[in-house]
Amino acid sequence: MRPRRFRILLADDHPILAESLRVLLSQHYEVVGSVTDGHALLKAAEEMQPDIIVSDIAMPGLNGLDAATRLRQKLPRVRLLFLTMTLDQDVAAEAIRRGADAYVVKSAPVSELFEAIGQVLDGRPYITPAITEEPAGVFIERAQKAVRSTLTVRQREVLQLLAEGRSMKEAAAVLDLTPRTIAFHKYSMMEQLGVKTTAALIQHAVALGLVTPGSRA
Repeated sequence: MRPRRFRILLADDHPILAESLRVLLSQHYEVVGSVTDGHALLKAAEEMQPDIIVSDIAMPGLNGLDAATRLRQKLPRVRLLFLTMTLDQDVAAEAIRRGADAYVVKSAPVSELFEAIGQVLDGRPYITPAITEEPAGVFIERAQKAVRSTLTVRQREVLQLLAEGRSMKEAAAVLDLTPRTIAFHKYSMMEQLGVKTTAALIQHAVALGLVTPGSRA
């Protein structure tokens, strides 16, 4: 009997990269699907029941970090590997707190991605050396003890949409809220974070890894 091939679900909003990953990983694993945003990731994960998800962080509509929070509630056993451009230790730590099993940067060699997938499937965490020289276990323990972002999940959703260049009316339509509610969340966040302009608020979204610089519509 042939051994079962592990099932992988991909999530990345860059079509060329996603297709390259699919071709590359299909040599060793069963790639069951590829999606381009966090909402589609949640739906596909429930339908396809993969063994591991390889996801970007900055995706439109719902980013990978907030999708991870929901995934951990719905599919606690699925392994989650973030493959991202973000080299920020704070973002990596937040990814771990959201339930990530591995964190790899897109500038890493292909061999590192395969190493990370193998370790995660064996039940061991992986943190790219580009982020820290600490052992993965040490980094994860420190990350889990650190204070999480003070923003609520809803605030982060609103922040991401505004950072993507959506108007308050457009953000309201996406989240099925009223524009007044979006405005309430926006100004509550500004007061909470001690910022006075929308531009400063957007910079906070970039710092959290919710969007990448220059990704606004």
